[in-house]
Amino acid sequence: MLSLEPTDDLARPAFRDVESCSQWLGQLQLTNLNLAQNTLSNQIGELNRLALSGKVRLQILETLRETVALVQHDCAKKLGGKALPLADEELALLFALANLWQAMLHGYLRCVQMAAAGDASIAKKQALLQQRCLFYARCRLEAFGTAGYAPDARSWQQLHALYAAIESSPLRQENVRDPYFHDAFPASCQTLYVATLLLHRARLLGLTRSELQSAESWLLHWPETLSLVAQCSASRNDAPPLAVDLRGAQGLRSLAHAQRSDSLRFLPLVPLSKQIRVKAILLKQGQTPRQLDLGDALAAKDCIALLETLHACWCEASTDTLADVPRPTQPVHLCAGLEKSYGQIAQKPFKPVKDVTKAVRDAQLQIATFGRVLDETGRHKLQELGFVPEEWQVESNGLIEARLLRLHASDERLAPRQIVIVFAPESDGYKAGMVRQIEVTQGGLLYLVVHYLPGQPQAVIAQAAATGGEQWQSSSAPALLLPALENLRIPASLVLPRGWFAPGRVMELITPARSKRKIALGISVESGSDYERVSFSLL
Repeated sequence: MLSLEPTDDLARPAFRDVESCSQWLGQLQLTNLNLAQNTLSNQIGELNRLALSGKVRLQILETLRETVALVQHDCAKKLGGKALPLADEELALLFALANLWQAMLHGYLRCVQMAAAGDASIAKKQALLQQRCLFYARCRLEAFGTAGYAPDARSWQQLHALYAAIESSPLRQENVRDPYFHDAFPASCQTLYVATLLLHRARLLGLTRSELQSAESWLLHWPETLSLVAQCSASRNDAPPLAVDLRGAQGLRSLAHAQRSDSLRFLPLVPLSKQIRVKAILLKQGQTPRQLDLGDALAAKDCIALLETLHACWCEASTDTLADVPRPTQPVHLCAGLEKSYGQIAQKPFKPVKDVTKAVRDAQLQIATFGRVLDETGRHKLQELGFVPEEWQVESNGLIEARLLRLHASDERLAPRQIVIVFAPESDGYKAGMVRQIEVTQGGLLYLVVHYLPGQPQAVIAQAAATGGEQWQSSSAPALLLPALENLRIPASLVLPRGWFAPGRVMELITPARSKRKIALGISVESGSDYERVSFSLL
């Protein structure tokens, strides 16, 4: 059982019963979310210190739930899609989110302890109390995930401890309805705990919020497939079990990375594997998601794709990600952003060309005087200008996607959908890609999932002239040219900074060797946080 501080006669919450709590909530200003969150956290902290009967405490906590959920949901939105690692102010907001969930957890845990001590007023509410504790422990885990951080050790340890406390009790199998969790669908503590573990393992699959909610809903509907046992065996062709340490500080692990201990539990996955495969087969045969109790959020083809993705993640033999289990692998180098990517490929920093005509005159003069064009940027090494590629470890590096772990802690931040290039040390085999997913690991390292763009990138300068009928001024910017892949019927495209694209815009592409070609932009193929990939035609 998790320990709590003793109650304190000096505690002074703004409410001591349901009536005063409801009145206080009615006066709480929600226009300033940070202030409302801080006020709730402080008042619930005071409530947790106050000596109350179990029944009154439970009633107050249940009354607080709706407002807490609303404030936390809106505060969490501020952290979505941020560059990582978070800035100090953003990190403070993450800790504030975690602390308010923790305060709610402590409140229900106080009720659990009072029920265990013989408080008859809540003796019949023990399954509900345990469910609420696990729910708020799960909310704390989810807060870190929403911000792109792996949950800290404390969050895992208390989640495991809450389940361990009821592992041998019938309470773990008793269904409880929660109006703030999947429309009050009845679920047991064991199902909630195992579903939380499985959803965390799937966090790096790039699933949408709708897909994650569907996956969790499916698990809640399949409680007979979710169980934890102290001993487990598997045949060669069976889905291999996963393991979790109830005294550990992480989630599920493959057997290859699980350390033997008396607190190790196994999740047999043969039942879940069979359930997923049967659902996918029936969908392919023409049954609808609703007929199979898969909900209405996803179309049949999307359900099939999600089921197959989840089966590969949960039920097929695979190694744990480097985000969960760091280990030595092959290194690659990575540069982030268009300017650094240009500098690395061109082997010289980007130099804006404000007036192409003047640049040509200067080049002609230099040839007449020195017999060659002088490269002013060549006077500086890339390293002196900060163009130093970072070294990352490779978990996988295929034609379409790479999964990488940064080898060292760094203050350089990376954002979702940011442009990067990846290449092997001492190699010019560059690949351009977009950061599809990013996470800060427990050790403070960055883990990336990179989606590659088609074609080997070439460094070019995009030079656009001012035109009277357009809003564009004469300017230049670093860009990447992605040549056509004729065998795949993929036309050439151009990676430009955000804000540079307009259909039909005319510009020149200048290579590091100063050769030029004139183009007209076509359509936007895709856009990221700092780039836009566009089609073009030669003029």
